[in-house]
Amino acid sequence: MSEEEKGERIAKRLARAGLCSRRDAERWIAEGRVSVDGKKLDTPATLVTEASLIMVDGKPLPTADRTRLWRYHKPAGLVTSHKDPQGRTTVFERLPDDMPRVISVGRLDLNSEGLLLLTNDGELARRLELPSTGWLRRYRVRVHGTPDPAQLAALEKGITVDGVTYGSIKAVLDRQQGANAWLTVGLKEGKNREIRKVMDHLGWSVSRLIRIAYGPFQLGLLPSAEAEEVPTKALKEQLGSKGGEAERKPGDYKKAEQKVEKKVKTQNAPRRRPV
Repeated sequence: MSEEEKGERIAKRLARAGLCSRRDAERWIAEGRVSVDGKKLDTPATLVTEASLIMVDGKPLPTADRTRLWRYHKPAGLVTSHKDPQGRTTVFERLPDDMPRVISVGRLDLNSEGLLLLTNDGELARRLELPSTGWLRRYRVRVHGTPDPAQLAALEKGITVDGVTYGSIKAVLDRQQGANAWLTVGLKEGKNREIRKVMDHLGWSVSRLIRIAYGPFQLGLLPSAEAEEVPTKALKEQLGSKGGEAERKPGDYKKAEQKVEKKVKTQNAPRRRPV
């Protein structure tokens, strides 16, 4: 029996349809919001096929669109969440009106800005977030203080802060500007507020944090609060021939990342202004 005949897990199907992440799908199932062929589900282990009638909140599962990806320039002050308990404005409330329902690939915290990848495919988002995908996230970081190059170099070996171990971080001092300094920082894990916590631990508080690249995708000159779809051809080149699945091995992204590294300091450097 082929894989298609066996089917796939319902949570994965919901994620691929762009309704939610796989984790959210599992929660929806536990809440009794999902049914298959008229039967309400109680486990995400259920397998479905193309012939299955899937209903969410009493409505048929929408036909999956082709996998699409957008670059979005997130401004500071927006929450990367579909709903915020504190009532703060979210990224998704500020997206262009013609955007379909999308989810983010990872997050940027409230005060961070820069490149946020958005997709209509929850399964793709999950794959691209995994450290095993091997994608380097690059940031321009302004800190208050005078960073020690030796301490920055030591971060490549990893560091433990308040009991949390962070993997290799590549941080380079670009320039000292009075009481502040600009750094270029690259990492692959991207744990919650990782850069801010590590820099604060070293005695340099972060006053601005801009993500400029996520793997081979760059912020470039995309204006703040605007979104631009990644062309299908470029998406397939970076993710593999199937488009929706990250088929390449981590090492396959090395050349693309090297191109990013050459452009980072010139193309994305913040304009000089008083600090």
